[in-house]
This record gives sequence, C-alpha cells and structure tokens, in this order.
Amino acid sequence: MSILTATLSMTHLYSYFPLLATATEGETADSALVLASVLLSLVVIYFASKLGGEICFRINLPPVLGELVGGVIVGVSVLGLLVFPEGDFHANNSLLMQFLQLGTDTTPEGLEAVFAAQGEVISVLSELGVIILLFEIGLESDLKELIRVGPQAAVVAVVGVVTPFTLGTLGLVYLFHLSIVPSIFAGAALTATSIGITAKVLAEIGRLSSSEGQIIIGAAVLDDILGIIVLAVVASLVKTGEIQIFNIVYLMISAAAFLIGAILMGRLLRPFYVKLVDEMKTRGQLLLVSLCFAFVLSYIAQIIQLEAILGAFAAGLVLAETEKRKELEEQIIPIADIFVPIFFVCVGAKTDLSVLNPAIPSNREGLIVAAFLVIVAIIGKVVTGFTVFGKPELNKLAIGVGMIPRGEVGLVFAGVGSASGALSPSTDAAIIIMVILTTFIAPPWLRIVFKEPTPKTQEQEST
Repeated sequence: MSILTATLSMTHLYSYFPLLATATEGETADSALVLASVLLSLVVIYFASKLGGEICFRINLPPVLGELVGGVIVGVSVLGLLVFPEGDFHANNSLLMQFLQLGTDTTPEGLEAVFAAQGEVISVLSELGVIILLFEIGLESDLKELIRVGPQAAVVAVVGVVTPFTLGTLGLVYLFHLSIVPSIFAGAALTATSIGITAKVLAEIGRLSSSEGQIIIGAAVLDDILGIIVLAVVASLVKTGEIQIFNIVYLMISAAAFLIGAILMGRLLRPFYVKLVDEMKTRGQLLLVSLCFAFVLSYIAQIIQLEAILGAFAAGLVLAETEKRKELEEQIIPIADIFVPIFFVCVGAKTDLSVLNPAIPSNREGLIVAAFLVIVAIIGKVVTGFTVFGKPELNKLAIGVGMIPRGEVGLVFAGVGSASGALSPSTDAAIIIMVILTTFIAPPWLRIVFKEPTPKTQEQEST
C-alpha cells in the first residue's frame, strides 16, 4: 500500500501531469485523499458498468450500451458522482469530492488539487482501457479470413466508410457551418461498425454462416481497420492544427505503412516471440510479453504522430497469427474487464446531455445536428448492401442494416475526439446520441429484414 501511495504522491503526479501545477495554483494535494478519491471513483465506475451491463444483457441489448448509459447517470448529466476537471466543472460539482471533504480539514484549494489529480489518474486509466480494447479487437480479427471473404466485403466496407464520412463532413460544414476539424472528426465517427453486436444478432437468428452474414462480418472487420486508420489520421490532424492535403496524404500513407510494416515485422519475429514465451518459467510470461509488444507498438505509433490505439490494434493482428492466440485471448479477458469499463463509463460520464436540452434555444442546433448524424449514419450504411455485385439472390437490405450499429468502436471515436478537444460539448453529445440510437435500432431491424431461417439454414448453423 505504501508503494501505491507514494506513486500517487503529488511529486510524481506533477512529473507526469504538468497541467496539475497550474490547475492547483501552488496548492499541493493530500496524497491519501488522492488515493481515496481514485479508489472511490473506481467503485462508482465498476458499479455503474456492471449494473448497466446486466440490465442491457437481460433485455437483449449489448452490455457496452449499459456501461455507456451507466456513465451518463453517474456523470455530470445526472448524479454528478464522477466529474472531471474539464470545462467549467470544479470540485464542488462532484458529490464524490464533497463526500471526501466530510470529516477533514481540507481547504477548498486543497480539494481542487485532489479533484484535478483524481481526474488525471482516472483519465490515464481510461486511455489505457481503450488501448487494451483495441488490442483485444486485433486479437479477435483474422487476416486470412478477411482475405478469403473477397472483393464483395471490401466494396461494402469501403462504401460504408466513404459514404457516411463524406455526407457527414460536408453536411456539417455546409449545412451547419461547423469548422472543418470537428466536422471531419464527426464524419469519421460515422464510419465505424460494431462487429460484435451484428455477429451476436446474426447468430441468434441463424444467419451467421449465410452469404449475407459472411459479407457483413468481413465488411465489419475491414470497416474497423479502415476506421482506425481514419481515426489515427484525423486525431493527428488535430495535433498538428493544420488541414493540408500534403499532411493528409502523409498521415494516410504513414498509417497504412505502419500497419503493414508492423504485420510484416511481426511475422518475422513470431518464432522468436513463441520461443521466448515457451522458455520463460515465471507466471504471466505470455500476458506480460504480449502487453509489452502492444505497448511498444502503441508508443511508436504515438511518436510518429499517429494514435496509440493503432499500434495496439496492429499488435493484436500480429499475435493473432501465432499459436498462442487462444491462450492469449483467454488471459487478456480479465485485464480488459478491469480497464475497458473505465473507458466506456468515462465517455458517458463526460457527456453533458444538458447541451441537448430543447427548452434552451441555443441547444436546439445541437439536437438538429444529432438528428442529422443519425440519418446519415443509417443511410450511409444501408446503401452499402446495394453495392454488392453479381449476387442478385442476396438480401441486400439485410447487408446494409447489419452494418448500421456503431457500438464500442463509435464510442472510441467520441472518446478520442472529446479528449483531444476537437469536439464541442454539443457535437460530442450528438455523436453519443448517434451511437446509442444506431446500436438500439439495428438489432430489431436486422431481425425484421431477414426472413425466418429455413430448416436447412438452421441445420447448417447448428452444425
């Protein structure tokens, strides 16, 4: 316990988070209170994530939606338990901070210092959670399967990225007169597709191994890859602060080169990796070596002005081709269970839904933007099914509907955009609304557009 307390001392916090020095105006935070606030914050996060996830699971909805909604409830929009020092929020806006102050002689300035330190620590844990999430998604992807699906899934994926991105970006710029950077970021958030949600529904209705199901799954995986590259490019544009054709081309080429180069280098180092893990005798050798590999690639991606999540995803793709894949997938699950909910709950907690209150005239434009994003999100994916060529017997509407849900991938876009400062509170809330509605709409609609499975199809699914 003393080691952890020392780690969270303000000396270390100032070293890693320079913003704290200015935020607290020279007032040092009580390290014991910092530790206590972080622990209480984690209790709130885990309780909100499990309660929301369990409720959604029991009504046949993705648990990740429950984690998001749970974050909204405990965050600034409802209870104010989990509040971050962003915008105009202070320690007196957080019920957790007020609870900590009871029975202590902490000054208001000292409480603000604790509030700032607690927010930074939880934010770092949240960012670590999204890195673990993308590493896990990479592990679950299969490059050989993607290649086998063929050009039809590739066409669906490319159209599913280009169409909503173009419509969303141009619409926000020319219809709503948003600046170019937040418009591009919101357009990028429209490109995602949640493979987990769609695969679950297809399995439940007996269509997972159908031609439509295979195209949907293959296109959804390609969508994730293309979407992550788009996210890396857009986030890098936010860092540079410039929108130039040269920068865009450079970032796209560097992102693609990094992903391809990491995969090729990983294949060369694969025998060394397997041999190293097999020869180590201490506990946790597979997990720790794999996480080190993921963190190194994340670091490289970060220093070349890409996103760390692209490096984590590339590491997952590389290790998915090794004989340790199944064992590693099992070992990463408890790590993901610890860190990933922090990310989703924090995304929800930071979302201020009051900016979409229609009773306030200045908020009505945000509601219109949210409605626009939802319409573009649906249309931009539905049209993808009708781009499939040479297969008149396919249910093309079902393919398009299966691409609609954004799920956890869309939340990654919203979280990164909010953290980078590229999105205003109203635009960030509009993206969250889009993610929630598309994820709620897609499962029942997919069941409707697919006809009842024939006995032959059911027999194939059972097999």
